Amino acid sequence: MSEKGLTTITLKKINRSKVYQYIYRNRQTSKMQIVQDLQMGLSTVSQNLNLLEKEGLIDRNGYFDSTGGRKAQAIQIVADFRISIGIGILKNMFHITAIDLYGNAFYTDTIPLPYSNTEDYYKKLTDKIRGFIAEHHYDEQKILGISIATQGITSPDNSTVIYGNIMNNTGMCLEDFSRHLPYPCHLEHDSKSAAFLELWNHPELDSAVVFLLNRNLGGAIITDHRIHQGSSMHSGTLEHMCMDPDGPLCYCGNHGCLETYCSANSLEQSAGMPVKEFFPLLREKKSPRLTSLWEDYLRHLAFAMRNLNLIVDAPIIISGYLAPYFTEEDINQLLEHINSSSPFPIGKSQILVGTHGQYTPAIGAALFYVDQFIRSV
Repeated sequence: MSEKGLTTITLKKINRSKVYQYIYRNRQTSKMQIVQDLQMGLSTVSQNLNLLEKEGLIDRNGYFDSTGGRKAQAIQIVADFRISIGIGILKNMFHITAIDLYGNAFYTDTIPLPYSNTEDYYKKLTDKIRGFIAEHHYDEQKILGISIATQGITSPDNSTVIYGNIMNNTGMCLEDFSRHLPYPCHLEHDSKSAAFLELWNHPELDSAVVFLLNRNLGGAIITDHRIHQGSSMHSGTLEHMCMDPDGPLCYCGNHGCLETYCSANSLEQSAGMPVKEFFPLLREKKSPRLTSLWEDYLRHLAFAMRNLNLIVDAPIIISGYLAPYFTEEDINQLLEHINSSSPFPIGKSQILVGTHGQYTPAIGAALFYVDQFIRSV
């Protein structure tokens, strides 16, 4: 092939990608808007739109209001052209979700399955994933991959869990799952998956500190619009910040970690009831005992936020299982605690609250393949 021919093919691929990415970012647009904003010729844009439509990547559905001439046809991507499956593994269950190319979760479910590092467990879990795909009649050709979020720090190549004290899953391998599934598979630390979802939902953020308030606490640091991993993959493990060296015993073997004060498990243990019972009694019945427990929880959380804000001067994101339970009053209390002792007060706009609750890691994991696909088109 001549150099000229190669250059022409490359240019066509670049133009196709530019047009698709523009439509993706803008959600809905018109042919003339693409011509104007990308400064491409009308014929070039028309050719690329016809190609993308033929491939099934975009469709033309409806019209914009007339501005005096012929109505412009509305163009958008086909959001379910490809889908991604996300899994969030916990001790006694796993969460499963299916998302479209915009990261919208159009299905979520929780499936009971106690974890054990055995072939039988991995076979049961992957059988349930395959059953989930069959039951919902998802076309296998549309599935980008299966991405698995687990409680445990993974190796740099995401092939193995190298620290998994919560679930005793140290040594868990990607191969444990992938050998049973006919799709690309990915393994990720659940906190990093959650942070990826929050970054996806807040693309304007360059940096942030993520508090994943799940049954077990987790966290992540976002810098330069990326999740910071660290030299040994444990950046952001804020759950093991020591709050009191004489405090409760943590699963890591130390005492007084933030995990023992601000995880959902620690809250349930203190309250003597599940989270789903705790918050109605707290909000509606105004139980003095539960109010005192929640105030203590917020004080410990604010203390950690205050200290981390001194290290990473960036917005704080409250994410995970407990996030949907937070009220405006709770955020105000956090700010009051933080600013009463910090030399650098923060404003309300610097605390963001996630909306996906317990499914946050699973959805964030699924975004791994969506992000790959969008970048590749």
